[in-house]
Amino acid sequence: MASNALSAASVEAASQGLKELDRLRREQDGLIKKINKIHAKLAETQPEQAEKFEDKFWSKLRDLYSQAKALADAEESASNACLSNLDALSIPSQAAAAHRRKTETGDQKRKRAKADADSSRLNPNVSRSADSIGKAVGDQVAARITPEDSEKSEWIVVKVTRFDRETNKYEVIDEEPGDEEENGGTGGPRKYKLSPSAIIQFPKPATALDFPTGSQVLAVYPGTTALYKATVVGPHRKKKTDDYILEFDDDDEDGFLPKRTVPFYHVVTLPEGHRQ
Repeated sequence: MASNALSAASVEAASQGLKELDRLRREQDGLIKKINKIHAKLAETQPEQAEKFEDKFWSKLRDLYSQAKALADAEESASNACLSNLDALSIPSQAAAAHRRKTETGDQKRKRAKADADSSRLNPNVSRSADSIGKAVGDQVAARITPEDSEKSEWIVVKVTRFDRETNKYEVIDEEPGDEEENGGTGGPRKYKLSPSAIIQFPKPATALDFPTGSQVLAVYPGTTALYKATVVGPHRKKKTDDYILEFDDDDEDGFLPKRTVPFYHVVTLPEGHRQ
């Protein structure tokens, strides 16, 4: 009876997941139509005329792309959830695993709980486990490229190319072209080998945190690939995928700190001991 109830619940969850995927794809189709409409207008416009378009026009196009990216991330999360639900239907060994957990002694449960806690340190954004490491390869992440004891902490956006299990280090590249002097005269991407403590994965819709007004965070400064300390100044966001309004430290303009809009996926927890 319990097994049948579990199967029915898994079938229902899988069905709901497919409905969510269908909804996300319909939203994506609507966004793509809007983006294509703007691109069609640009294709019919002479370059010198396009340069005269107001900032609102370009901001609208950027917002549409941001929404499309958020929907794509949400689709990935929904797809993974569907796969998990299907696995629950097709892998009978899960029932045996559940039975083993029920028969664990109190001491065994405490040991397992401690092992699970040790695999994830204080910072929820830092990728630690083998599963998280695998998902990080190919992703853009935040990386501290200065030593931990440096006078200042320098964080930038990089792409993970490999995780070396023998050395327990990530191999990453800074995709922004560097100075030739810094890259052996090539001017190509800079490469780094960094420990997991120097890597923070950017949030996706399913894992996004909700930083309330007044929170200090680490965020990508608009128009750059560098991350700096900032403060959330509101207003309150209705959804976790809404943009943040931030004031960056040391971003002084004529005696005041301007408010900057930053997408949720470029805002992470401020690392402990951050120096700027």
